[in-house]
Amino acid sequence: MVSAWAREEMASADFGDLRLDDRAAVLLSAVGNCPNLSIPAACGGRAEMAAAYRFFDNPKVTFDTVLQSHRECTRQRLRKQEVALLVQDTSEIDLTRPQQEVVGAGELDGSRRGVLLHALHAFTPDGTPLGTAWARCLIRPEVSHASRSSKMRRQKQTPIEQKESMRWVEGLRQTREIAAALPGVQCICIGDSESDIYECLAESRAVCEGGPAVYDWLIRGCHDRTLVDDSNPCNYLRERVLATKVQYRAELGVRERQAKTNVETRGRRQNRRTRRARVEVRAATVTLRPPKRNDRELPPITVNVVLVREPNPPAGEGPIEWMLLTSLPIDTPEQVRKVVEYYCVRWNIEILFRTLKGGCRVEHRRFEHIDRILPCMALYLIVAWRTLLVCRLGRECPDADCETLFEPSEWKAVWVAVNRAKPPKKKPSLSQIVHLIAQLGGYVQRPSSEPGPQTIWIGLQRMYDLSWAWDTFGPEGI
Repeated sequence: MVSAWAREEMASADFGDLRLDDRAAVLLSAVGNCPNLSIPAACGGRAEMAAAYRFFDNPKVTFDTVLQSHRECTRQRLRKQEVALLVQDTSEIDLTRPQQEVVGAGELDGSRRGVLLHALHAFTPDGTPLGTAWARCLIRPEVSHASRSSKMRRQKQTPIEQKESMRWVEGLRQTREIAAALPGVQCICIGDSESDIYECLAESRAVCEGGPAVYDWLIRGCHDRTLVDDSNPCNYLRERVLATKVQYRAELGVRERQAKTNVETRGRRQNRRTRRARVEVRAATVTLRPPKRNDRELPPITVNVVLVREPNPPAGEGPIEWMLLTSLPIDTPEQVRKVVEYYCVRWNIEILFRTLKGGCRVEHRRFEHIDRILPCMALYLIVAWRTLLVCRLGRECPDADCETLFEPSEWKAVWVAVNRAKPPKKKPSLSQIVHLIAQLGGYVQRPSSEPGPQTIWIGLQRMYDLSWAWDTFGPEGI
């Protein structure tokens, strides 16, 4: 039986073959029900397994065609919002195989091989995931072994259109296209410090056909850029913002972080303990001096800047500091606070990637060719979104009807399995069922905590098994 949500997400799939369209929904339902199992185990039979591998082997099935219907559904969900946060980020998909290399995989670094997944994922301001609005995969060519200085010279002489960093500009262009199609929705493109590229800032000022850009943007800065105003002694971005008054003070939760190597020297990659940080927030409007480029002349750009800084970090800990460049207004402390809150939603895309790699185990799919892995990864990207959606709606809409997300056989089977009692006549709330599902995944009920994605994705798998038994054998067998 195909899950209702899978059929809905694949409703407008168009592979140029009706059999492929139907197979996409069947396969999405199968892998969505068992995201961390192998494809043969998820399909549940030799014939279904063979059909799945034929699907991924078909030249009409690509990363883009698999994601196309989900992207359209995402736009429909965006249409119902007043404010939409379109967060873009990149994640490495490590496909290193010691015994046999994946044909077509690119070089990541050193001996590791794989692809870069760059996604533009839509969220509401409270962090509810709406789906992947756009995504692309980059296969990096063999890395040159030239010296560091020669690489830097070549990078400076190469136009951005020929660099990997062009993906950030493409994300902004996709946001502009989406915003133009949804005139009643305020679309805000958000990127981390890797997107602090002057061409991205210039792109944000680009003019749409017939009028100005119709979206806003928010980028975490990593460069202390020079400013146009030479009359002011504070001629650098960070120094200028630090000279302004404090707009407000706040407390932020800081998550633990482990350095990837023992010799890591970069401040933002050091070990960090989980703690609460007291920060000061400042804001200013500045005009940035454009850098020199060999192939073009870039204009000065006026941007709003919000600086979030921890003045007194604990001993042995580096201070928390975010420098946020944005087109959003910063005239009042409330507007500044909203900029910071919007940027905090960016962390949810990290959870999406963790769910894709940890819950859906996309790096462990044993295909031998990159052309098979990419459409499989697109399918699991939809599954990762669905897992996050269940997790978030259980928190944000606790009193909603549980049948908003779950079929009667699903929530009833979970209720009986966990509570050892017949399901109630009155439908439970969404929060109740999400907590029961998380308990199936190992979540321990505590008043001060909510279930996370890991217990949800394990619990969902068990829920689908119980639902299958409920539909197959009937509740009277209990």
